[in-house]
Amino acid sequence: MSGLTNSVFKMEIKLKKCKGTGQAKGSGCTDKKHIKAYGLCYDCYVKWLLNTDNGKAKLERSRIQGKKRVEKETRKISREQKQADKSIQKLIQEARGPFHKWIRFRDANESCISCGSTDSSIWDAGHFYKAELYSGLIFDEKNVHKQCGKCNRFLGGNEREYKNGLIKRYGKDYALELESKKDRLRTYKYSREELEEIKLTYLKKLKDAR
Repeated sequence: MSGLTNSVFKMEIKLKKCKGTGQAKGSGCTDKKHIKAYGLCYDCYVKWLLNTDNGKAKLERSRIQGKKRVEKETRKISREQKQADKSIQKLIQEARGPFHKWIRFRDANESCISCGSTDSSIWDAGHFYKAELYSGLIFDEKNVHKQCGKCNRFLGGNEREYKNGLIKRYGKDYALELESKKDRLRTYKYSREELEEIKLTYLKKLKDAR
C-alpha cells in the first residue's frame, strides 16, 4: 500500500499549475493543477480558444481540418459504394484494361502471333480461346498475345494461324497445355475481390516496368 501512496505522491509532484493568468482572457486561474494544451487547464483552454486571436485562429484551423477529414471520408465511402454497385461484367472490363496493356508491353518486340506482321496501325491483345466463350482464360497470359488489328478484328482472331503461331513460338506442348485448360475453365466465376486483385496486379506490373 505504501508503494501505491508513493506513486500517487510522485504523480502529484509532477503536476504543474495552470498558466491561465495572462494566457486566457477573463481568467485568473493560478492554482488548478492540470497539464493541458499550452499549459492551461480545461476551463482556461476553452476561454483561450474563444477569446484570443491565437485561440480563434486555432479553432478555424481545426474547423478546416475537420471539414477536410469529413470530405475525405465521404469520398471514400462514395468510392466504396460505387465499387460495390458495379456488376461483375463491369469489373471484368476494368481489369481487362491494364491486363491488355501488359500483354502489349510484354510482346512489344514480337510480331503478330497469327500472321507474323510487324507493321500494323492497330495492335490488340488477342485471345486464342475467346474471352466471350472461355471466361477462365480471360486473364491467362499464355492465352493472350499481341495481335494485329486485321487478324483480331476482321478475321475473327485468325484462329488457325494463331495456333500455328503458338506452336512456332513456343512448341506443341504449349498449345496442348492451353487446350487442356479450356473445358475446365470454360465457365469460371470470378469474385469481386479476385477481379480487383487482378486489376491492381497488372497496374503494378505496368508501373514497375516503366
